Amino acid sequence: TAANATINRLMLQSTELVDKCIGSRIHIVMKSDKKIVGTLLGFDNFVNMVLEEVTEFEITPEGRRITKLDHILLNGNNITMLVPGGEGPEV
Repeated sequence: TAANATINRLMLQSTELVDKCIGSRIHIVMKSDKKIVGTLLGFDNFVNMVLEEVTEFEITPEGRRITKLDHILLNGNNITMLVPGGEGPEV
């Protein structure tokens, strides 16, 4: 149907956009309100992502928690928003 063709075209454009971000810094907002900033190494058709040099920002009852990680694998189902070139929340 025309609707399916439109959805497929939008998905292709989205993955092409993410593909252009490989090797660059990217800011990711997760469904859990966790924010992650890192260098995008790669992703698959489900937008599962591998990042390196990662900083994870999380709001806890005790305040903001910042965690540094060498690498992370993110499940695409848990990603709300991608911001190419973003450096994340103000520290």
